[in-house]
Amino acid sequence: MALVDYSLEDGVATIAMDDGKVNVLSPAMLGEISSALDRAETDGAIVLITGREQTLSAGFDLKCPPEQAAEMIGGGARLAERLLSFPSPVVAACNGNAIAMAAFMLLCSDVRIGVDGNFRIGLNEVAIGLTVPWFGIAVARHRLAPPYFDRCAVTAAMLGPEEAVRAGFLDRLVAADELRGEALGAASELKQLKMDAHRATKLRVRADVLEGVRDGVERIGSPDREW
Repeated sequence: MALVDYSLEDGVATIAMDDGKVNVLSPAMLGEISSALDRAETDGAIVLITGREQTLSAGFDLKCPPEQAAEMIGGGARLAERLLSFPSPVVAACNGNAIAMAAFMLLCSDVRIGVDGNFRIGLNEVAIGLTVPWFGIAVARHRLAPPYFDRCAVTAAMLGPEEAVRAGFLDRLVAADELRGEALGAASELKQLKMDAHRATKLRVRADVLEGVRDGVERIGSPDREW
């Protein structure tokens, strides 16, 4: 069963995660997202990343065997680097809940549109006994409003959609039935950009966070695995 659906229409590549549950970012899911991004880059398309009803993703797969943990976390770090530096704009259409690595995906996207409702968005790592990975610290510091960076990373604060906008996880909210149309509209507007200038400027603006994320990738591969 495919975990990711890829479709291309009018220069917009939609990458839709759907595992039939909560879209955990297992090594398999991360691999399929990576392959879909490869296709989008080959197609020269704007990327629209989305999930399934009420859920972008619940984050890393906590049932992943311990021997695959480094692969999974490394895959998440490389996904963050890829999204931050992707040559075309990336739009995230957040269907509802976005937890941990899914929240980092929002922080790495260029335009983030969410839906209003009883949803939770945030970094819950320390609430479940995990230390926030170094790559995640770099991403959160780059994109979250300063007071929220410390609060969200250190206290695992889970935010409703309106507060998630104030914190910096999302740019704006729409009704659930408007999400797809609004995200496509945002992607269409972004097609007006000069893509060479977009990419070059993105790399300049994000030079520091990309350095931090790449350092985090190296730490995952180090013998002490200080993620």
